[in-house]
Amino acid sequence: MKWDEFFVTGDPLIYGAMVSIVVAMLAIIIYLTYTKRYGWLWREWLTTVDHKRIGIMYILAAFLMLFRGGVDALMLRLQLATPNMTFLESQHYNEVFSTHGVIMILFMAMPFVLGVMNIVVPLQIGARDVAFPALNAISFWLFFVGAMLYNLSFVIGGSPDAGWSAYFPLASNEFSPTVGHNYYAIALQLSGLGTLMTGINFIVTIIKMRAPGMSIWKMPMFTWSALITCIIILFAFPTFTVSLAQMMFDRLFGTQFFSTTNGGMDMLWANNFWIWGHPEVYIVILPAFGIFSDVISTFARKNLYGYKSMVYSMIAISLLSFLVWTHHFYTMGHNATVNSIFAIATMAISVPTGIKIFNWLFTLRKGKIVFPTAMLFSLAFIPIFTIGGVTGVMLAMSSADYQYHNTMFLVAHFHYVLIPGTVFGMVAGTYYWFPKVFGFRLNEKIGKISFWLIAIFFNVTFLPLFYLGLDGMARRMYTYSEATGYGPLNLTASIGAVGLAIGFGLIIYNIIYSAFKSPRDKHADPWDARTLEWSIPSPAPFYNFAVMPNVKDVDPLWYSKINNEPLYEDEIKPIHMPSNTGKPAIMGIFFFLSGFCLVFSWWIPAIIFGIGVFITMAAKSFERDPGYYVSVEEIEGTEKVLRGEKL
Repeated sequence: MKWDEFFVTGDPLIYGAMVSIVVAMLAIIIYLTYTKRYGWLWREWLTTVDHKRIGIMYILAAFLMLFRGGVDALMLRLQLATPNMTFLESQHYNEVFSTHGVIMILFMAMPFVLGVMNIVVPLQIGARDVAFPALNAISFWLFFVGAMLYNLSFVIGGSPDAGWSAYFPLASNEFSPTVGHNYYAIALQLSGLGTLMTGINFIVTIIKMRAPGMSIWKMPMFTWSALITCIIILFAFPTFTVSLAQMMFDRLFGTQFFSTTNGGMDMLWANNFWIWGHPEVYIVILPAFGIFSDVISTFARKNLYGYKSMVYSMIAISLLSFLVWTHHFYTMGHNATVNSIFAIATMAISVPTGIKIFNWLFTLRKGKIVFPTAMLFSLAFIPIFTIGGVTGVMLAMSSADYQYHNTMFLVAHFHYVLIPGTVFGMVAGTYYWFPKVFGFRLNEKIGKISFWLIAIFFNVTFLPLFYLGLDGMARRMYTYSEATGYGPLNLTASIGAVGLAIGFGLIIYNIIYSAFKSPRDKHADPWDARTLEWSIPSPAPFYNFAVMPNVKDVDPLWYSKINNEPLYEDEIKPIHMPSNTGKPAIMGIFFFLSGFCLVFSWWIPAIIFGIGVFITMAAKSFERDPGYYVSVEEIEGTEKVLRGEKL
């Protein structure tokens, strides 16, 4: 292989990206060397099995991918800002929109969700860790190396170019001869395996490790949403993982699962993809529903209205999410009966979703509402998501979909659902739980400015796309003539995208600003909240709970406060904790190297690194690690320090 076939050459944007990557890596190396933090990095972070630190690493990765996917989005909007724009060539445009979709769904939204789940769920159920701490670390490293492998494609070898859905035959060797879809198949398999293991881990954690007295009908709503999400993961991801393996065999070994010749079926890929793909939408949205429920209840100073109906609604949504995949290809040859069945199933999802929205509104009714940033994002979600839901019902009508299909209308609907339904939720969760993780609040003034920028410019960006779609502008077209009349609305959307980017940039700025400027808050419960995590010191100690709580109601902390009853009645005893381990990170490195070699069909090094994976796996499996005990004296000292008391 020649160097110009290995590295992507000939594009100034790619050269700029290469330089940026090298500069960023050098800056990190210089910083770690100057501050002598290599040991700290290995001991405290790379080998950690603490669910809170793993959650922080997930969220850092999510913000990094938000930047990458956001830059892609700005490039797309710049290309479409005016007629006959030549900023991107058609092939580069194909690669950018394909990468934008994959990164935002799988490498930004998913780690954000998993990060918040990692931090919050054990704290809400009164657990000291997840059920399988080392497996949790392996899950993170599999996700991370999958994300890095996928991102490598745009500078080494070439990016995927058949959309985030990678339909065949577009994703076959015949129509996509670069290694871009080799990256797609292997990187998504790695991260998907990590996600599947996380789902199993959290199902066991929630079922087996709840505090005494916390029956399943006393769980906080975010924990409920996490449990239902993990069950969806358990059923949805195996289909996608197997399909990705089949794609890999088609591309690397010449099998014919999805080809249009020799008995292969391109529609098999389309069906398998959306059997996973539509539940995936709810995998990233349902946890946000849980966050909105906890945030709205806290800042309305009221119990969540219709607790059980909220749970049943999420269960109904999760079941229906597996029965709607065909609505993604109404126009691809099914008869009217099939289309009608899936149209009805799709529209049925609006019923439990509507129940949840009415429950949030009734929770607000007569509440003593306060409006911190987390609450603003939660309230803005309701009307914006409703627009996304209503346009979803329009798309669900199979006969009408023949008009909307593959137009910008679909792009607008998709973003009206996923940005308020996932990103707003994760940002609200970040503002809400930040004090519990780091011991200080994010600056509210900067937070509110970023909220208004995001809320306003989100609509400036995506509302014009509804009209462009109804006017016939196809999605994924990389340029258009002035005679189409698409120019003014596209320019408006592109201006909105810049404002949206500034809004999200302010969130990053706020985190950096607050880290240096915000006063450290030793108050465990800054929001006057309701659930267990706010009863322990901030930041939460590594063992979470010095004493196991006794739960008597749905909102145990609120119940304890209004009834003046203690949550913690037992004495402090030594706590057993798992030891840190470097094997998950090492295993991740071997997975990455083996995957990278597979992308280029370098069989011998791929096999050697694959053996490294199995050796690390065996070493971890047969390791006898009894963990360690935290003494009573250390627990008492830690609690006093975190609560601001003198030793």
